[in-house]
Amino acid sequence: MSTDINSPEENVTTESTTPNSTTTDATEQAKEVLAKVASVLGDAPEYVVETFKEYKRPITVIGLVLGVLIGIKMTFAILSAINDIPVLAPTMELIGLIYTGWFLYRYLLKASNRSELLSSLGEVKDQITGNK
Repeated sequence: MSTDINSPEENVTTESTTPNSTTTDATEQAKEVLAKVASVLGDAPEYVVETFKEYKRPITVIGLVLGVLIGIKMTFAILSAINDIPVLAPTMELIGLIYTGWFLYRYLLKASNRSELLSSLGEVKDQITGNK
């Protein structure tokens, strides 16, 4: 029976060398992967700078849109918090109604006041657009 292929001595020898080679292969693969990750992360600042230089306008527009959306969300949150205060919400409504009444009386009741309002709006528009 010494010619038997599945002798216990051969199985022991084969099994003892297999885990060592497997761990060595796994260690080498892990080192290779870590080296690739390190090289990519090492070059990350250069990639970011190049990408920003190439796509500066779209990135800026996306940033501004996100900033506006966050600002709107914050405004609604603040208004909701103010609206939850029992006395403050009706007071603000009263102030808004009084100001609307004053504006109607001051600028929209007479034709001369309407022309004054239009001229002042034209001046503000010229200041904003830079036409003068």
